[in-house]
Amino acid sequence: MKLSHVDIVIANSTHCHFASAIAVQIEESAKQRKTGIAKRSVNYLQGKIRSKHAVIAIDRLLNQIVGFCYIESWQDKAYVSNSGLIVFPEYRNLGLSKALKSKAFMLAREYYPNAKIFGLTTNPQVMRINYELGYEPAAFTGLTTDKTFWQGCASCVNFTILQAKGYQNCLCTGMLYDPQRKQKQKEQIEQKEQGVLQNNKMEQSMKVIVAFSGGLDTSFCVKYLQQEHDLEVHTVTVNTGGFTQIELAQIERRAYQLGAKTHQSIDVTKDFYQECVKFLIFANALKNNCYPLSVSAERAFQAMTIAKVANMMGITKIAHGCTGAGNDQVRFDLMFHILSPEAQIITPIRDLKLSRAATQEYLIKHGASCSESSKNYSINKGLWGTSVGGVETLSSHLYLKDEAWPTKIAKTQDREETLKITFINGEPIALNDELSNSIQVIQKLNDIASQYGVGRDIHVGDTIINIKGRVGFEAPAPLILIKAHHLLEKHVLTKAQLKIKTSLSDTYAEMVHEGQFLDPAARDIEALLLSTQAKVTGDVFVKLYPLHFVLLGIQSEHDLMQAQNAKYGEENASFTGDDVKGFTKVMSTQLAAYYQLQNKDKSAKTTPLSSIKAAVTG
Repeated sequence: MKLSHVDIVIANSTHCHFASAIAVQIEESAKQRKTGIAKRSVNYLQGKIRSKHAVIAIDRLLNQIVGFCYIESWQDKAYVSNSGLIVFPEYRNLGLSKALKSKAFMLAREYYPNAKIFGLTTNPQVMRINYELGYEPAAFTGLTTDKTFWQGCASCVNFTILQAKGYQNCLCTGMLYDPQRKQKQKEQIEQKEQGVLQNNKMEQSMKVIVAFSGGLDTSFCVKYLQQEHDLEVHTVTVNTGGFTQIELAQIERRAYQLGAKTHQSIDVTKDFYQECVKFLIFANALKNNCYPLSVSAERAFQAMTIAKVANMMGITKIAHGCTGAGNDQVRFDLMFHILSPEAQIITPIRDLKLSRAATQEYLIKHGASCSESSKNYSINKGLWGTSVGGVETLSSHLYLKDEAWPTKIAKTQDREETLKITFINGEPIALNDELSNSIQVIQKLNDIASQYGVGRDIHVGDTIINIKGRVGFEAPAPLILIKAHHLLEKHVLTKAQLKIKTSLSDTYAEMVHEGQFLDPAARDIEALLLSTQAKVTGDVFVKLYPLHFVLLGIQSEHDLMQAQNAKYGEENASFTGDDVKGFTKVMSTQLAAYYQLQNKDKSAKTTPLSSIKAAVTG
């Protein structure tokens, strides 16, 4: 049962024919509860309906009443009661009670804006709804003194209890909404908030969020912003799947050692996979046919998370440790401008144009240690790969040394290994028939393939700021999965699907790479990519060797190659040789006409151009 075909409206005279059913249901509800709702006559209910003092829920498909509630004023409109709430049995537990009460409450506020609104109930669910609307528990003495209202309870089975208590107590709970009291409370809260806001603004202006990885540049930012700007530093580490629990603990310890006031570690690995990585797989995304967008992709999610934390904490200064010559500065800045437009973006490394040696010297001068690894290489690790930057990547000819790669080769030259990767609707869900989630498949594949040194390369490309850049990366799982997924697609997708995907995949990869992840066009492309994966299900077999891998083949029930009645270069049962003769004749018609015209034009030129030139010069 759904509420999409139920309308909740203010009742009018056209609804009077429902009054009989409403009266029966009110009485039946009272019997079922053995307390609470009093009996109401058909004439009484029709009066409420005609005067538009009732709210009614109608199933428009069946044209039948499914819920009801009404309001009535007392003591010269000083009080308004909210009564007679019912929902027909087959429509209960769908949220109709809350919808009806809310609509009746708004009706009472519209008709009687200065009146106190009250109700009596024994139903805990109704009490909760009333509380959410702003009602507060109230003694009966705080409700209307109009005897007519209390006499309306005469049909209730508990009326004798009410009489015995002198109309001051019963099994029902009284609840009251006092608009004047609410207004005073609102004003008090606003005054308090205004004072707190002023104080907070002063305090928050001296605070800064630092996107913190624990590396050299972000460590410098923490110490520099404390020492030179007297700011209270709050560090945030966003894990996109590249940190172990031990590493996160070390990063947290590092932050506090540097003087951070607070530190947060936020894991967005699942979001990163669901909202981005799986679409990179669907797109077979490789920048310049080489780089699987390892750091490019994760930066958007790190920056989005940092911006959300800053907004939540009310901090209007955000710092990151990017240099002025790379892509990351653009990715971070773009996301902060979009999600935290009022924030001041602070970038000490970029603004001061500092070298790694200068940052190391500053940290040591202020009592902060520098690890040996931070002195030689900049390493960024995430679920979708690891980037490596060093002196070699600043050149055009030097390759990274063995010590630069975060994973050491463990498999010797005579070792090889065959893997079976299972895809369902384009997502990797099993490795060697061991069913798990896609993130675990990526992590396991990384662990296995990195021991062979698979996935190492250096990407050369045009940066967002239009300079050539070079960066090393180690991404065994991304490269294997993208190539394996692409091979499976070539077997199960049509020629046109593959063509359309290729053009849009390049655009999607470029948008992710350049920090334009929030552009709605990216969602449009993702929708198409998702649609293409309906049949991308099957197994792909991969063989690992030291420093490279080979795709062996695929098995899929959707394999178009095995489903067709022809074997390329062998036999053919789908059409005859004569069919091909006719096909090629039709296919050649236009080009044949084109070249016939070309030949005709050539024959019309009886005097060669060389003869004309000779006559002129001679």
